[in-house]
Amino acid sequence: MPSCPSKPPSTFSQVFPPAPSLTEKNLYSLAGKVVLITGATSGIGLELANIVYGAGANVHITGRDSVKIEEALKTIRGIRNTEKGATVKGWTLDLADLSSIKGSAEKFLEGVERLDVLVHNAGVMKPPKGSKTKHNHDLEMGTNCLGPYLLNHFLSPLLLKTASFAPESSVRIVWLSSMVAVATVKNGIHWDEEKDAPKMLNNVMENYMQSKVGNTFLAAEMARELGPGGVVCVSVHPGFLSTELNRHAPGLQQKIMGALLKPAIFGAYTELWAAFSPEVKKERNGAFIVPWGRFGKLPDDIEKGLKTEEEGGSGLARRFTAWCERETRVYM
Repeated sequence: MPSCPSKPPSTFSQVFPPAPSLTEKNLYSLAGKVVLITGATSGIGLELANIVYGAGANVHITGRDSVKIEEALKTIRGIRNTEKGATVKGWTLDLADLSSIKGSAEKFLEGVERLDVLVHNAGVMKPPKGSKTKHNHDLEMGTNCLGPYLLNHFLSPLLLKTASFAPESSVRIVWLSSMVAVATVKNGIHWDEEKDAPKMLNNVMENYMQSKVGNTFLAAEMARELGPGGVVCVSVHPGFLSTELNRHAPGLQQKIMGALLKPAIFGAYTELWAAFSPEVKKERNGAFIVPWGRFGKLPDDIEKGLKTEEEGGSGLARRFTAWCERETRVYM
């Protein structure tokens, strides 16, 4: 696992970060690179798509609604492009329906020969209590973790192929996490020993945060698995942002949060740094990144989960990844 900086950003610094160091103003040319961003019909994903398309990347976006995808494509194509030949395409992907993901991934794979960056941006936050996926998983855990895990399975071969000829550390997978130091249960996920699975919680915020810790676990485990092949995997806390993720929050809470939240483009800057900053090297594989593009430090109990029992940890990240594999195996 990557070593952490001697003075990682504090919780306060994550809420009120310094100015972003990598934006559309100083981003280098991305000509020839292929970037896939899930959940990019609005919010952070759409802002990131605008930026990387403007820098010349061939961009693919996904969403659940074909109408919204077309609207997003029109917006992206309206961005002034710095490189000739850049393209943007969209395709439907429902991460809450595991049985549909293979077909969606195959549709993407038919038209590309490389994949430089995969951003697992799509997610759901605090839906109505008891919400389930098509296959009866908790909606947050299913959409935020199981669906991306399965998609990652289908796209990993192309990422590894690209890493075999692309510049070192340039092929990356970005997993969207959150500020896991707050409103998170001990160890990050409440594990049901009897079922050998995450336990769904009554507290809606804690339940959501479990899925975000799950993404941090998946990033670390994918770093172990794909790192030897040249793929860099990181998880990010994008920042406190005004996006559609907050649509299920009570009205008063939305107003209070509105006074603190930043526009979605700032979250895109965090993802942009994770995906393209030269500072993100193979030596930092599995790192946790905080707003608006800095290496962060996980809480000690979650950090312990990243290590196997043989390494002196709890092995929870490995157990969680094994659970994801079991739950999605039939759809592979």
